[in-house]
Amino acid sequence: MMLSLVVLAAGARLYRYQRPMGSPFTRFLQVIVAAARNNCRGAKAGHGAVLYEVGTQESAIKGARKLTHTAQYMFLDKASVQTDQEEASTASPWRLCTVTQVEELKSFIRVLPVWASTIALAISFAQNSTFFVSQAAVMDRRLGRHFKIPAGSVPVFGAINALLLVPIYEKWMVPLLRRRTGHRRGISSLQRMGLGLVVSVIAMGSAALVERNRRRDPSPMEVSVFWLFPQIFLVGTAEVFTYVGQLEFFYDEATDGTRSISSAMFLSEIGIGSWLNTALVKIVVGTTGGEEKGWLRHNLNSSRLDYYYWVLAGVNAVNFVIYLWAAVKYKGKNAGVVRVVRDEGLVELGGPSKG
Repeated sequence: MMLSLVVLAAGARLYRYQRPMGSPFTRFLQVIVAAARNNCRGAKAGHGAVLYEVGTQESAIKGARKLTHTAQYMFLDKASVQTDQEEASTASPWRLCTVTQVEELKSFIRVLPVWASTIALAISFAQNSTFFVSQAAVMDRRLGRHFKIPAGSVPVFGAINALLLVPIYEKWMVPLLRRRTGHRRGISSLQRMGLGLVVSVIAMGSAALVERNRRRDPSPMEVSVFWLFPQIFLVGTAEVFTYVGQLEFFYDEATDGTRSISSAMFLSEIGIGSWLNTALVKIVVGTTGGEEKGWLRHNLNSSRLDYYYWVLAGVNAVNFVIYLWAAVKYKGKNAGVVRVVRDEGLVELGGPSKG
């Protein structure tokens, strides 16, 4: 830890510092409150509605560029519906919001289905530090005559796989795919995440087959721990495709004011996935006969861990179908643009701007 702190401090002069833009969650709440208030006042959003935007080159959000108005989530547009010219100079953001502020919330809402439909991968990823380690503890971990692989270090091989796969993918796979698809990254971020979710289904199926064969062996504790490596490598591969795809996706689709939140969204999945894995284990234990007779017992050799892995494979398969729906329905932040907001004080939907 001390060495890490020294390295962190050594690069302090090279870091880029960005001034705080304020809490985006406060701005989100302002849009919701303003939209509800204006709705009660009878404000109408849609064709011909006049929406408020500041007349300066930058948006009202410090350090953020202006955003174009889109036709999605029209109810939120009521937060920026302006009834008279004087209202803009006197109203607070809790009563009247700019187009950019409304679009910032829209952009955040748009990515939520994609974010939610990739959480199941985090459940599979949680197996690296739980049941994969438990399996390794009851297997033959000898490496040569004098060394035994620690059970807790088995997940490291998944990380090694990820470290090797990323440069291989970027150096050889991306140029090959780019020539075939014309996409600058070879495949889109959504396709990359989808590929990772497919691999996660295969990983859990592989884990189920390995555990079933291990239990059927006359001497299950003498089965080599290296039989776990395929499932560990597959989970690592799924992690590379999905999590890297998420970083690209959230960064590209985020606005200037929400980029830090969007970049952190994929990290929240790891915590949520760990919690869901614990909840799922409790459910399986409770519904299959408890810790003495159920699938997941204190003694792994008498458990049916392979059944649990099949359940995870099914969960990931269903999750992939949901993800496909979310990915197909997804419209990027530049979809449905009505017009570009530049220096106008007002934006009239379906008509000329008013200065």
